[in-house]
Amino acid sequence: MKKLIAVLIGVFAFVAVASAQSRALGLRIGYGGELSYQHNVSGGFLEADLGFLANAHGFYVSGMYDFIFASSGIANFYVGPGVQVGVHNHEHSSEINAGIGGQLGVEFEIPSIPLNLSLDWRPIYYFQQDVFGWQGIALGIRYRF
Repeated sequence: MKKLIAVLIGVFAFVAVASAQSRALGLRIGYGGELSYQHNVSGGFLEADLGFLANAHGFYVSGMYDFIFASSGIANFYVGPGVQVGVHNHEHSSEINAGIGGQLGVEFEIPSIPLNLSLDWRPIYYFQQDVFGWQGIALGIRYRF
C-alpha cells in the first residue's frame, strides 16, 4: 500500500510541476469511467486519470505523456508512453497491479466552446499478471481552462 501511495503522489506531483498554461478536466469513458486531467506541455500533454473498473471491483491511476505527432487545425493526433497502478478487489482479497503501456488517439478542440473530445486506445502490460492487455477504445470529454 505504501508503494501505491508513493506512485500516486509521484504522478500527481509530475502533473503539478508541468510548465504549460492550458489544462483540461473531464471524463474518459470506455473500459470503465475515469476522472481525467490534462496539462499541455511543449509538443504534447501530460494526462493523469483516476479510473474505476466497469465491474466496480477496483480502481486505478494512470499517467501518460503524449506527443502530438500531427495536427490539422482542430484535430491533434497523439501517441505516448505511460504507467498504470491499480487495486483490484476479489471476494476475499485485494491485489495491486502495475503496468507500463502507451496511448494512441485523436483529440478534437471545439473552437467556439472550451471543450475537447478525444478517442484513444491504451494498451498496457501488467507486471503481476505477466499479461498484455488493453482497456479498449475510450471517449474523452474535457473542459479546457
